[in-house]
Amino acid sequence: MKKKPALLGALSAAVLLLSACSSGSDTPESGGSPNTASNSSAYPVTVPTKFGDVTVEKKPERVVALGWGDAETALELGVQPVGASDWLQFGGTGVGPWDAGKYQNPPEIIQTQDPSYEKIAALRPDLILDVRGSGDQRRHDLLAKIAPTVGIPAGAENYLTSTEQETTTIAAALGVKKQGEELLAQVDKAFSAAAEAHPGWKGKSVTVATRTSEGWGAYTEGDVRLGFLQKLGFQQSPAIAKLKPNSGGFSASISGEQLGLLDADLLVAFPIFIDRKQIADEPQWKLIPAVKDGRSVVIDGELSNAFSAGTPGAQRYALEKLVPLMEKTGLK
Repeated sequence: MKKKPALLGALSAAVLLLSACSSGSDTPESGGSPNTASNSSAYPVTVPTKFGDVTVEKKPERVVALGWGDAETALELGVQPVGASDWLQFGGTGVGPWDAGKYQNPPEIIQTQDPSYEKIAALRPDLILDVRGSGDQRRHDLLAKIAPTVGIPAGAENYLTSTEQETTTIAAALGVKKQGEELLAQVDKAFSAAAEAHPGWKGKSVTVATRTSEGWGAYTEGDVRLGFLQKLGFQQSPAIAKLKPNSGGFSASISGEQLGLLDADLLVAFPIFIDRKQIADEPQWKLIPAVKDGRSVVIDGELSNAFSAGTPGAQRYALEKLVPLMEKTGLK
């Protein structure tokens, strides 16, 4: 598996270019309506990041959200970015169905891994969010020349910013720390309820796997998808825990001949840019004990996107859709 967020369920090749709403001037005026969520009295605020402390002097009015899920998190906190990256190729306003309808005006869609800095600058942002991303120094330096840029949190790594870190960091930058805490509390409550309803899941092993056109992979410690299932009481499969992650740090490649390594009490898998039948029809997949015993779940579409997105809204959506499928495996 490569470092690119294709393995993250993200899109690295295709780029959606949505035209800005024309204002008749040379400067685009696309994107959200006035942001009312931020508390002006909260400023200035200082946010710690991998690149050092970032001070936001006043309430931002024109936010550009570039990190994976940053725009959705901002929306869930009541702020509408004027520019955003569509990592999962949702189209339209670049957000999943759990956040549909939250934009009053569509944002300018910015390319994910290789953004146009000229396009970003033309949006005249007063705050750039790049919280769940690669943590690339050059990218951060270029963005910081445009506007105050809140990058990955201190201690985070390449695309391994957790839901809690992403929400807390963005809430702090937007001056809505309390709302961020409330949003996370709602998510924690939903996970706790699901875990309490399934006490037999506690301590069971789990593997989260994917297949792309390039092959198979399993997600490793720190990835948001594995973290999702750990919040339900599961533990990472010991076999996967022993594997050395790829250079990206969030996955380990698995050869077709080694698919037995994916076996666990529960096996959750999803395809990326291929049909799910290419998983179900794989001969070696069918030989995995968890698959033979009916303890596997293959997801795709909106559910796999929600499972991968990791934002508070996406996690609540994924809980609602995925838990019933897990129940059907009969795992006690």
